[in-house]
Amino acid sequence: MPRAPSVQLGIVGKPNTGKSTFFAAATLQDVKIAPYPFTTIDPNVGVGYVRLECVCKEFGVADNPVGSYCINGWRFAPVELIDVAGLVPDAWQGRGLGNRFLDHLRRADALIHVVDVAGSTDSEGRPVRPGTHDPLEDVGFLERELDMWIFSMLEKDWKRFAMTVEATGSKLEEELYKRLSGLQIDSASISEAIEAAGLRGKRPTLWTQEDLLSFVHEARVRAKPMVIAANKADLGPARANVERLREALGGRYVVIPTSAEAELALRRAAAAGLIRYLPGDRDFEVVGKLSPKQEEALEYIRRNVLKVWGSTGVQEVLNAAVFGVLGYVAVFPVADEHKLTDSEGRVLPDVYLMRGGSTVRDLAYAIHTELGERFIAAIDVRTKRRLGADSKLQHRAVIKIVAGR
Repeated sequence: MPRAPSVQLGIVGKPNTGKSTFFAAATLQDVKIAPYPFTTIDPNVGVGYVRLECVCKEFGVADNPVGSYCINGWRFAPVELIDVAGLVPDAWQGRGLGNRFLDHLRRADALIHVVDVAGSTDSEGRPVRPGTHDPLEDVGFLERELDMWIFSMLEKDWKRFAMTVEATGSKLEEELYKRLSGLQIDSASISEAIEAAGLRGKRPTLWTQEDLLSFVHEARVRAKPMVIAANKADLGPARANVERLREALGGRYVVIPTSAEAELALRRAAAAGLIRYLPGDRDFEVVGKLSPKQEEALEYIRRNVLKVWGSTGVQEVLNAAVFGVLGYVAVFPVADEHKLTDSEGRVLPDVYLMRGGSTVRDLAYAIHTELGERFIAAIDVRTKRRLGADSKLQHRAVIKIVAGR
């Protein structure tokens, strides 16, 4: 039975930027797509895939993927995508059902902020003439909404919380972790945020609202890292705005020019057998009979998206979120290091996405709790080296776990 994806990515932004189109393109899952705010009310949840070079060609085998898939030596590993309804200014206070929508992001490991880089929608998501809205404002708006959402959870009873921490002699980091664990904010992010906000050693009862907001911001950027999908990159002012975003945000975020509409069209054409195309490819090949309208649409994509940006950007965004800002590595576990099979004889069936810094023992536990508990050692199939429990996993490693009875 295929495993549930181990990574969750939240797709966020104001209305009418192409979030649901991005989701549909990444998942080929039908969703409501319309040029007006709040098309999405309940979150769309689906499975997208990150792309990596499979190890099958390197080892000269034909693999049998389960839960992932491999095409022409490219392995696609599943991640969960959560498409949240469009957020408007003051969403954190409940405007436009915003606090409810934000609540859908609790489980997300990282965020994909879909920005209308053509500037063709205003701050509320209403259509305007391309180039008349500054997409940089949308980045600042979303940062504030996310920060204020978390801030509002802590601020409402901060005085009582702070007094209790001091009165009981509890460790502040541990108590904050308990408060924020429902948001998937880990203890390391909390400790680093206290340091970055300059609050190390300051009694929590003396923290000002500015201190608390500074802590929240630092915790959020660490626990909910973000990639900017600069969408509608084929429209007029987009190219100049992509450069502006990269110049202004380069130290904080990865900015990737994207055309979700183009990706959705290419994937649907490929699914219909009209073209040969893999997500993330730099071009496509026509293999079926096209109508004049289809031919015109595909040529537009080739000329205005693929030749300009090198791809539609959708696959690059997913990869940047998982392998870039989150620092995950993909690992191929096997039971037989000679045949590269699992216990059922399937060749390279599994690929596990593991957090950067994970060990081979962590992999054993991820496969099965009992395997982790009975762990003895691991074998790096490439080098035949025996690995101790604390050996760090490398990207695209092929690993056999050795366990006791």
